[in-house]
Amino acid sequence: MKVVIMAGGKGTRIASIKNDVPKPMIKIGGKPILQWQIENLRACGLTDIILVIGHLGEVIQEYFRDGSSFGVSISYFVESTPLGTAGALFKMSQLTEDFLLMCGDVVLDVDFNRFIDFHFKKHAWASLMTHPNGHPYDSSLLVTEILPPQTVGGLPVDTHCVKQWMNKEDERLYYQNRVNAGIEIISPLLLQEVAKSYVPRHPENPDKIDLDRDVLKPHINSGRIFAYDTTEYIKDMGTPDRFYEVEEDIEKGKVRARNLKHPQKAVFLDRDGTINQYVGFLTKAEQFELIPQVEDAIKLINKSGYLTIVVTNQPVIARGDCDWEDLRMIHDKMETDLGKSGAFVDGIYVCPHHPDKGFEGERPEYKINCDCRKPKAGLFLKAASDYHIDLSQSVMIGDSDADVEAGRNAGLLHSVKIERNKPGALEHVLSEILKSL
Repeated sequence: MKVVIMAGGKGTRIASIKNDVPKPMIKIGGKPILQWQIENLRACGLTDIILVIGHLGEVIQEYFRDGSSFGVSISYFVESTPLGTAGALFKMSQLTEDFLLMCGDVVLDVDFNRFIDFHFKKHAWASLMTHPNGHPYDSSLLVTEILPPQTVGGLPVDTHCVKQWMNKEDERLYYQNRVNAGIEIISPLLLQEVAKSYVPRHPENPDKIDLDRDVLKPHINSGRIFAYDTTEYIKDMGTPDRFYEVEEDIEKGKVRARNLKHPQKAVFLDRDGTINQYVGFLTKAEQFELIPQVEDAIKLINKSGYLTIVVTNQPVIARGDCDWEDLRMIHDKMETDLGKSGAFVDGIYVCPHHPDKGFEGERPEYKINCDCRKPKAGLFLKAASDYHIDLSQSVMIGDSDADVEAGRNAGLLHSVKIERNKPGALEHVLSEILKSL
């Protein structure tokens, strides 16, 4: 598969770090950002690379030349005038097959082969890499199609087909922290569709085309645009603060460690009483309230390199007190509230079942003796499969004996009980545990 890297950015927001080279050539950890990307691509067998260059592009050409010194083959497309984030794609005759597209100013280390497999299994026109981050409130977010449970006692099915695109300026209430990472696999079929009906938005430069607004967003209704979720390290270091954060993460090995080729470590958290105030059976988003200081606790996990995975029993589904849309809204509020403080969770795993029957309004299909209701280990095993988690190096924290027992049944390194609803309790325990690991 060919790889197209947009490497022409000026980097005006990070000019205080370096202003005499194009943004992708700013060195971090001793190497240009673009070199980190190329080495990541090469490790995944992706060696046919096209660099789209403009501002100070000669600096990039002089450094990488034909790519042979870096174990890849590099060709160049030179923009004499800016063509936007997609204009160049319509001028490259060599893009006859699906290709990987990315920006040259993003620090990352991902398993691209997982992404490619996802794309072809979906028969997609475009697959967009998404991830949670610490500033979803000013990021583009994607909403995907959720199908009703397909089997008795089952969970709703996320098809990953994009149904809504929320730009940062769009009005939002509660939302899932599913941020568009700016890494895509594009089929030439999509470019052909765009070319059929595209009306230039820039009459003074009709070849200037925006990838999001002109190519992807207008074709959501095709049902051929998909979101690929990952917990791997992807960060735009476009501001000085982010630059220094990324530099520290590289030095500590966090960037490479988050590649899903490597076993991951996780902190598993119960929800009610651990993250949010326990109020009994919580059934509406309006009832959800974070425990004071819990955002700081979760930011500790985010910065540690561990994944943050929520595992929660929600018998409100089986009882008929709450439907799946209500539960999704509750979790969207949790992600929204955490995101406002720069915290995020990497995954949420729910058991909707309850074995006891005979209650008014209950949903019989969920009244089963399942394998996922804590203290059983099913939720942990599912997360471990999805994210390549080494359970023996992971931690569980909750507010009940069932949480502690579940962690032990899953074979976790630590399984700890904290006082329910207590401000600062999670942060205190996490600080002690992370120091010891």
